[in-house]
Amino acid sequence: MDLLRQLGELFLEAVPTVVVVLLFYVFLRWAFFRPIERVMAERSAHIEGARAEARAVEAAASRELDAYNDALKKARSEIYAEQEVARQAVLEERARLLKAMRSRSQEDVIAAKKEISAQLAAARTEVERQTPALAKDIARLVLERPLPFAGGAAR
Repeated sequence: MDLLRQLGELFLEAVPTVVVVLLFYVFLRWAFFRPIERVMAERSAHIEGARAEARAVEAAASRELDAYNDALKKARSEIYAEQEVARQAVLEERARLLKAMRSRSQEDVIAAKKEISAQLAAARTEVERQTPALAKDIARLVLERPLPFAGGAAR
């Protein structure tokens, strides 16, 4: 029993220390931990608010970027359409010029053929006109020339 009595005395001596520790805990909780918890809660609220605002700004920026990309695609497609129209116009002009040049070339070829035919006909007529005179001259030259073996001695 002596042990129980000693334990009782030890317990009674420890009660003021326990009370002081409890009072110190309550004081620290009131004076230190509650203000820190309040500041931490405010800080968390500010952080969450800033995160929400950042998400909203990011979403707005994403929408603006999408709108910009859509406008850029539209502008590019319009430019490509304009370029295609201009290209078609140039190709049509080129085709028209080629057709005109081809027809002009064909006309030149036809005119040249007619001119050559006319020159050929004129040349034929001239040859036919000069044929009897040339034939006479050739016959006279052939008949006037002495034969190389006539008389036995060659010149």
